[in-house]
Amino acid sequence: MKKLSILGSTGSIGEQTLSIVENFSDRFQVVALGAGRNIDLLRKQITQFRPRIVSVLTEELARALSGQLHDPPEIVHGIEGLIQIATLEEVDMVVSALVGAIGLVPTLSAIKARKQIALANKESLVMGGKIVMEEARRERVDILPVDSEHCAIFQSMVGHSKKDVHRIILTASGGPFLHYPIEKLRDVLPAEALKHPRWKMGRKVTIDSATLMNKGLELIEARWLFDLEPSQLGILIHPQSIVHSLVELKDGSVLAQLSPTDMKIPIQYALTYPERENTRLPSLGLSQIKSLEFLDVEEEKFPLVRLAFRALKEGKSIPVALNAANEVVVEAFLKREIKFSEISVLVSEAVDNHQKREVKSLEDILEVDSDTRVQTRNIMKKRL
Repeated sequence: MKKLSILGSTGSIGEQTLSIVENFSDRFQVVALGAGRNIDLLRKQITQFRPRIVSVLTEELARALSGQLHDPPEIVHGIEGLIQIATLEEVDMVVSALVGAIGLVPTLSAIKARKQIALANKESLVMGGKIVMEEARRERVDILPVDSEHCAIFQSMVGHSKKDVHRIILTASGGPFLHYPIEKLRDVLPAEALKHPRWKMGRKVTIDSATLMNKGLELIEARWLFDLEPSQLGILIHPQSIVHSLVELKDGSVLAQLSPTDMKIPIQYALTYPERENTRLPSLGLSQIKSLEFLDVEEEKFPLVRLAFRALKEGKSIPVALNAANEVVVEAFLKREIKFSEISVLVSEAVDNHQKREVKSLEDILEVDSDTRVQTRNIMKKRL
């Protein structure tokens, strides 16, 4: 019985993880759940899965949740609460499914506590890739990728070493605005940007997919996860979202992983690795697929991809600043404080104004993250 702590249980990945646990109750036990503000959904999860301890965002929410339960588990809160549930002695695997920079500290804490990691929080590696991976190697901790693209690369590289790889190619659906003319993008509303054509994801990740920033962040994540050089990483638009990524080997062979467009497949693979279980999903149905398209990214339309490549190549504190600025600006767009086309402009300005420096510790990373958020908000105030 594998005992789980799920960070981000009320998000898209967290909910799907719990549905897999429900299907395989003989293999998995939920020991801890971590959520933010959605205590209504968390209350239902507690009732069904009976965790020993849960974490919420604030002390006020903890009191409210406790008052809604007849026999509440231990309830903790804040970043300290997330660290606590990520490092519980009895936990075997931590599913890191928080969205954003908040996931870095509890994920790193889980690694230091020698927990196996199912990683869906890409920001942990975007911000602290070198530190996180060095700690994982030191503690001999497995980091199993949950993102469909990185899971595809992970599977395609089985039997091959890094020296065999010429490059890896992450695929992107292109999001809801793939065929929009540039001039039409300025006035799109959050409701339009949240209509992803292929995947069901949380609000922030869906907006990142609309700008293709999500793919840029995944590039940086892949650089650390697979220990590759920036020159070995690329992106192609693949509207069908059937080929989840490709690995091109030095002899010219290209290996691809194909599957239905459903996150349960990579999540379940991370949970059961190295074994596989029936996902109970329909087969891909190759005979029904009329075509598989691969297109270059139009960087004029999706300038954040170019900015992510720059961050990837320059390194140091630039990826941290990129991620922080993007989180602030996307939140502003979702609140309808800025226009869609201003997302890339504001993020680019924040990165351009950032003074690049070395980040040698967690404290350095958190300082850059905090400073960039303040700087980005100041940039927005001047423009609004």
